[in-house]
Amino acid sequence: MFRIPRTIPALLLAAGLTACGGGLSGADLATAQTITFDTTPTLTLGGTAQVSATASSGLTVSFSSLSSTVCSVSTAGQVTALALGDCVVAADQAGDASHRSAAQVTQTLAVQVDTPLAQTLGFDPASSATTLRVGRSASVSATASSGLAVAYRSLTPVVCSVDASDGLVLGLAVGDCVVAADQAGDDRYAAATEATWAITVLAADALTVPGQPSGVSATLGSTAQSVVVSVGSVDDGGSAITGYTITSVPAGITATVSNLPATVACGGSCAGHAFSVSASNAQGTGASASAVHVISAYSVVLTFYEPQTQPNDSIFTGSFTLDSTTRTVSSLSGSLSESMTDTPMRTVALSHPLASLSDSTGTGLLVGSFALATTDTFVVANGNAGWKPGPASDALYAGYPGATNPASGGTGNAYALVFVNPDNPTATPTSAQLQQTAYADCTALGMMGAICMTGTTVAAYGSVGSMGGYPVSQVITRR
Repeated sequence: MFRIPRTIPALLLAAGLTACGGGLSGADLATAQTITFDTTPTLTLGGTAQVSATASSGLTVSFSSLSSTVCSVSTAGQVTALALGDCVVAADQAGDASHRSAAQVTQTLAVQVDTPLAQTLGFDPASSATTLRVGRSASVSATASSGLAVAYRSLTPVVCSVDASDGLVLGLAVGDCVVAADQAGDDRYAAATEATWAITVLAADALTVPGQPSGVSATLGSTAQSVVVSVGSVDDGGSAITGYTITSVPAGITATVSNLPATVACGGSCAGHAFSVSASNAQGTGASASAVHVISAYSVVLTFYEPQTQPNDSIFTGSFTLDSTTRTVSSLSGSLSESMTDTPMRTVALSHPLASLSDSTGTGLLVGSFALATTDTFVVANGNAGWKPGPASDALYAGYPGATNPASGGTGNAYALVFVNPDNPTATPTSAQLQQTAYADCTALGMMGAICMTGTTVAAYGSVGSMGGYPVSQVITRR
C-alpha cells in the first residue's frame, strides 16, 4: 500500500496559511522603538550647540530644523542660531529590518543673546512738562534706544502720581515731583539705567482753558490723502481735556477728535498744508499751537536696464524726506550699483543731495544725490551745467582732457536723479515721469575710456545711456 508521508500535511498546512494571507510579514514582526532627547543645551545668537537623542533600538538618530528662520540643524545634531526666537529641533529614526520607524519627537531651544545689548533711556525735553499745578495733569515722555516700551513711576507719590504706561502726571501737593522711567530689557537687551525727570508742582489756581499744545508733529497717513497729527503735552487747565481740534493752514481741513494721535482725511492730497492743534475742556478751547509742516520719510529703488552687462543692472537704492507742506525733498542719499563690476556688484555711495528741479511734466520734482560735495560731473557742454543728463556723447568726465581720468586715479563724481510726486509720492510714475530719471557714474569703475557710464532715455535727453542703459522702474515706499 502506498503511504502519504507524515510531513506533507504540515507542508500543505503551511502553504495554505500563506496562500490565504495568514502569514506574518517582516513589518509585523519588527519591534517598535522610541526616541528620547537628552538635556536641552543653551543656544546663543550666532552660536552653536549640540543636541543629542537616543533611540531605544540603539540605531542612529537624525536631526533637522522645524524653524529654519531661527536655526539650522545638521543631521548629526549641531544647531546654529540664526535669529532670536524658539528653535525647534526634530529627531527621527527610520528603523531597519528589525525595528519600526520611530515617531518623530522635538526639542525646543530658546535662542538667547550671549551678552545682552546695552540700551539708553532718556526723557524728551520738548514733550515733557517742567511745571504743573495741584489738581492738574501734564505729560512726560521718555524713549529707550531699544525701542521697547517704557514704564513710569513717581518717586514722590505725595507730591504727584503718574500713569505707568503713558506718562500722564497729576499734581497732588505743592513741591518737587520726580518721575522715574524704566525699561526692564528682554531676551536681547539688558535693563536700562533708570532716568528721572523733575517737575515743580505749584499751588492750585482757578480752572482755565487748556494751554497751548507743545511737541506737535504731523506726518502723512497710509496714503497721501490723510495726515496723522500728534502732540507731546498739553496743560489741561485743571479740567480734563474733552477733545482736540485740528485745523489746516491754509484753511479748508478741520477735524475734532477725542484723542491724539489722530488721522485726518484731507479730501484729496494733503500737500501744501500745515496743521495746528488746540485742546478743549469744560472751560472752553485753548490757544492753538503753531502750525507744523507734514514731514514723512520714504525709500526709493530706481532701476536702469543695462543691455551690455546682463544680468547686472544699474540700481540706485536710497531714502529721502518729503515736506508735503512745502512740496520739497531733502536728505536724498543712497548707493548706486556699478553694473560693469562682478557679482556681487560694487556700489558708489551717493550722500550729497545737491540738485532739485521741476520735471518737464509739471507734476513733480527731479532730485539728485551726488558722490562728491559738488555737482561737477561732466565737461560743460550744451547747457548741461556740468552735470545735467544729456546725449551720451556729452558724458565726458569733468576736467577732460586736462584732468586725470578717474580710471587712472583721478577724481570722478556720480549721481542719481529720481522723480518725486509730492502730491502722491508712492504712486507708480508714468512713462513720461520715469523717462526723466537718470544716473551718471564717472568714478573709476564707471569709466569707458573718457566716457562715463550713464542711464538716460531718448525721449527726455536725446539718447540712451553710454552703454545703452535706460530707466525701467522706480518704486517709492513709505519708511
